[in-house]
Amino acid sequence: MTIPALWTIGIIAAAAVPTIPSTPDLGKAEARCRPGENGPSLLLDIVGLKDREGRLKAEVYPANDQDFLQDDNILISQGKTFRRVEAPVEQVATQNGHVAQICIRVPGPGRYAVSVLHDRDGNRKFGLSVDGVGFGGNPKLGMGKPKAAAATMIVGSGPTRGRIIMNYRRGLLSFGPIKAL
Repeated sequence: MTIPALWTIGIIAAAAVPTIPSTPDLGKAEARCRPGENGPSLLLDIVGLKDREGRLKAEVYPANDQDFLQDDNILISQGKTFRRVEAPVEQVATQNGHVAQICIRVPGPGRYAVSVLHDRDGNRKFGLSVDGVGFGGNPKLGMGKPKAAAATMIVGSGPTRGRIIMNYRRGLLSFGPIKAL
């Protein structure tokens, strides 16, 4: 499932679960940046990590509400853009551990919706009270997923640097960046 395919406890109404079996490798082969990547790609600086535990999962979607955070199997079967890069935080984090870098190749220049999951417990799904989430454009998070337009990044013909601020649960129903690193 994509991040977060299903949010719990009032964050999003549950989405219909597809009957297509999930394949965790979909979108990964096309997404991996090559050494010295010079084609269209996103070089993401992921800031505000709570710790160096677990894995980071960055995903790229079409920049429209219908496809944003849609199941990867559905997007790929329909020939739509989907890219995913996963890495242990320990491998991509800087020395202080609160910043990480991930590179994702995209099909070409244009607008893409981007999401990042800090899967702290490594269970491959979004845990409301444990995990962190961030989006391109760094929208303020409320009771539902952000609109695709708020989570969109524009990619040029070469590597394009972007910054994503991670958000973690604070209190009963709010999400936000951690206050002090």
